[in-house]
Amino acid sequence: MNIQIIFESIFNNWHVIVLFLIVAILYSSVGFGGGSSYLAILALTGIIFTQIRATALLCNIMVVSSNVILYHQQKQIDWKKIGPLVFLSVPLSFLGGYLKINQQLFFILLGVTLLFAAITMWLSKRFVTENDKTSSTNPFKNATYGGIIGFISGMVGIGGGIFLAPILHLSNWDTPKKIAATASVFILVNSTSGILGQYLNPNFNIDWNLTSVLLGTVFIGGQIGNRISATLFTPILLKKITAVLIAVVSFRILIKYLY
Repeated sequence: MNIQIIFESIFNNWHVIVLFLIVAILYSSVGFGGGSSYLAILALTGIIFTQIRATALLCNIMVVSSNVILYHQQKQIDWKKIGPLVFLSVPLSFLGGYLKINQQLFFILLGVTLLFAAITMWLSKRFVTENDKTSSTNPFKNATYGGIIGFISGMVGIGGGIFLAPILHLSNWDTPKKIAATASVFILVNSTSGILGQYLNPNFNIDWNLTSVLLGTVFIGGQIGNRISATLFTPILLKKITAVLIAVVSFRILIKYLY
């Protein structure tokens, strides 16, 4: 990587870098990677579509890796309950990332995915408290949820936590802290699997000069977010604001590529 080119990337994309920093801080503070918002930002920049998926997934991995370590240290990760969720999601996320899709199909899928994500984020209001009774887990149902979400996530370039978390909350799967921990693990393994699938795709393409800057940016943002109390950015408030922003982007994408 050329230092001069990196500085040019910073100068030409300073607004993208600032937005990525904000997203990383906000999302990491409540246990998410921010993949859907990274995609929304990149989709409006004119960056080649084959680079968007890989960049978003790599940023996801950078942010949630420290989240997973933190949650593991806090003993918030129930590996036995997470197992069925990732059993099918990992191979299907790899397959989704490997599939070759054209630009129009990618942006239509992205627009629909972002719109669905915005709706689920807006509607998800129910949270299990520490004293509530959680539901019994159904391994088959969890594997099915995980597999479907993993496949879509690999194709589009997100970790899938934005879809998984509302489902887990609505089904009283566990407490908010453990659901956030589960979402972080789910995002990490699916993002890793998805990027491996994309890497093996002959059309894999990425601008490492810009991506390296964005990775450094979200790493810093993730570290800040991990140290911010969740009371400053409540999950409900974050979901409402993000849902509106993502919905606007999804409509812009769908209008452009469907008409």
